[in-house]
Amino acid sequence: MGKQRRNRTRAPRTDPIAKPVKPPTDPELAALRESRILPVLKDLQSPEPKSRTAAAGAIANIVQDAKCRKLLLREQVVHIVLTETLTDASIDSRAAGWDILRVLAQEEEADFCVHLYRLDILTAIEHAAKAILETLTASEPSFTKLLKAQQRLVWDMTSSLLSLLGYLAVSRDEVLDAIVANKMVMRLLFRLVSTEAVSQEVFEEALSCLTTLSEDNLPFGQAIIDDQETRCYDELTKLVVAGGPRSVLACGVLHNVFASLQWLDHSPGKDGACDALLIPSLCQALEQASPINGKTNGSTASNPSQIMQIALEIVASIGTDLQVALEKGNRSQSGANKVAATEEWNGIEETGDAMDVDEGGKDDGEEEDDEEEDDDDEEEEEDDDDEFDDADLERVTGADESGSEAGDLDDLPTLRELVQKAVPQLIRLTNITTESEDGIAIQGLALAALNNIAWTISCIDFAEGENDNIFRAWAPAAKKIWQKAISPILEADNADLKLATQVTSLAWALSRSLNGNTPSDGTQHRRFIALYQASKGLAPNEEDGSKEGDEASDPFQGLGVKCIGVLGSLARDPAPINVNREIGVFLMTVLSKPDTVAADIIEALNQIFDIYADEEAACDKEVFYQDGFLGHLEEFLPRLKTIAKDINKRTFEELRTKADEAILNLRRFIQYKKKHVPKA
Repeated sequence: MGKQRRNRTRAPRTDPIAKPVKPPTDPELAALRESRILPVLKDLQSPEPKSRTAAAGAIANIVQDAKCRKLLLREQVVHIVLTETLTDASIDSRAAGWDILRVLAQEEEADFCVHLYRLDILTAIEHAAKAILETLTASEPSFTKLLKAQQRLVWDMTSSLLSLLGYLAVSRDEVLDAIVANKMVMRLLFRLVSTEAVSQEVFEEALSCLTTLSEDNLPFGQAIIDDQETRCYDELTKLVVAGGPRSVLACGVLHNVFASLQWLDHSPGKDGACDALLIPSLCQALEQASPINGKTNGSTASNPSQIMQIALEIVASIGTDLQVALEKGNRSQSGANKVAATEEWNGIEETGDAMDVDEGGKDDGEEEDDEEEDDDDEEEEEDDDDEFDDADLERVTGADESGSEAGDLDDLPTLRELVQKAVPQLIRLTNITTESEDGIAIQGLALAALNNIAWTISCIDFAEGENDNIFRAWAPAAKKIWQKAISPILEADNADLKLATQVTSLAWALSRSLNGNTPSDGTQHRRFIALYQASKGLAPNEEDGSKEGDEASDPFQGLGVKCIGVLGSLARDPAPINVNREIGVFLMTVLSKPDTVAADIIEALNQIFDIYADEEAACDKEVFYQDGFLGHLEEFLPRLKTIAKDINKRTFEELRTKADEAILNLRRFIQYKKKHVPKA
């Protein structure tokens, strides 16, 4: 018979998570810990329900203080809240516990939300969501018959859950996916949108949470369409039509849903739904709301400035997404409304796409032989001079040989609504008083929305009458934007560099689409030249207002490149000869300056190619040849090779690629211009 194991007395196992905490070495923090933190944590774990409730409320208040929050986190407050407070019998304690987590998620970095997710916070949220749903849908007693204090606690807890879900959703993609996959959480969100008893603040937070979850999220978009319990989608469309602050918030959700489901102009969804449905309501909100003296009490609906900013952000997003709609519509309609979209949003043409770039294919180990090989290549190009013709120049300047018939603007309802309804409101808001922070923010957002719309339209091919109907609708609006938005800001000569960058980007997009017919007063190009000079030597973060430590800015998005882009577009035929000459000389000077950065040089060359590609234009003979630009370009070619070699391929891959393309294009351009010297 086997031996019977002797029972051993063991000490109770300690909680491995609740480790003993060493007091802070800082005397001030140590005193704060003894006087405020430890007593309230002791009460939070008290056997007395009233003490626990009072302590939870106290912690929810002091956790906003940075020092108190640091000490509470050291004392494992999250563990206590998750294991004890959220399961407390008292709804007051549970509501305070969720508020504690909300504030922590708001104040801490995204890693804290990931930490909560790994502690299985979604299970706790699911249980809380179920309890709230049961309370809202109970027939006896109905929610409306509960005491006001009881209703307030339910809404307070719901508000904390919604905010926490929003912070969790933006922390990491896997967390977002888990939230959307949780049916109980989705049921609560959909129910809140369709329940009349929901308080205004909670309703706004529910729509804000839905907006966060729906961004670029196909599963969420499908879930909201498939919801038959509350018919959340139908409720949102009713809100849009009804107008008012809630309409703007509903537009944000539906815009994301339309984008994720690809409900576009040429592929509308339920009842023909696409972004065109939202623009009238957004414009109505922009027209009716006044940002002046807007009061703030925590509710978005009572703050006109916030509503206007949200509406502007949605319009700006629609303007950006319209490019995708136009491209897809172009592919699906086999020729109608053809869009010549560039690869990059900033409008820089890929001038070398149709050509093989010999220099771009070398390995780093071959770079020491580049100069010798380049010389050989140049000799070969000169030997093959007769083979370079008009088709080659078209490839250099980005010409599109394909043609299409102009379609009906009614086939592009989103574009129509943006041009006819949104643009006038946006122009008005660019002239808003900027004496307050709200005014500055609204002006900036209005410019950003116009910028997105203008860049999308600037990527449409208007050459040789293509898409003429779109150009006829856009040209008057574009000229009005220049006269009513660009010109006043240029004349004000504001020292705000961020504003200058926004205005320059918008001006570039407008001048690109108008192609030499920009309503400049004949002197405004000098302001952009002066602005370019002012931008030299500035770090990228100084131009766009970003902070040090942010990701490195795209060199082609700098203010200098934007200024060059505007000037190049202003110089195109049929621009006056004197304007063309001033800009042409400026561009040549950019190339000749030893301190000019590579991105500026590449953009200057691209603009020169476009300005002087047409030998029929008056500026070709009177400026390009008469002022000796051809000789300057020939002299610059060897230096361009050196600049390209100095660009590290691994660190600045795109910059090096475009520099290599510029070398090849410049050679071909020089050879072409030599062949087509005008007769005396």
